[in-house]
Amino acid sequence: MANILRILPELTGDEQNFIANLLKNWDDEKAQLFANIYRSRRKDPQTILLLTLVGFLGIAGIQRFMVDQVGMGILYLLTAGICFIGTIIDIINYKSITFEYNMKQAQEVYALVERQNIQNGNDTIF
Repeated sequence: MANILRILPELTGDEQNFIANLLKNWDDEKAQLFANIYRSRRKDPQTILLLTLVGFLGIAGIQRFMVDQVGMGILYLLTAGICFIGTIIDIINYKSITFEYNMKQAQEVYALVERQNIQNGNDTIF
């Protein structure tokens, strides 16, 4: 079982629990490979918060583009964050927006590492 605090010390709260459950049966080598890929893909909640605050300066929606919600990003951009109401809601919900994105990325990276492990013939049954 991989030690999440050692491999990904920057994780907190729900994200840390989600990743720990995802990697509970993996050895340290596979977990380290996961961590290297996941770290490059995940978004930091403070970055999303800062980009949301930029929405009040007239460039609303950047945070939505960063979390692969292109349609919402265009909508926010063209409507000034839906008259700033959507931007205010995003300020309140920035952690959940980031967690949903990071959860999706973690599942994709998990599948990628599993697929690579099977292709290399290192498949072990737990």
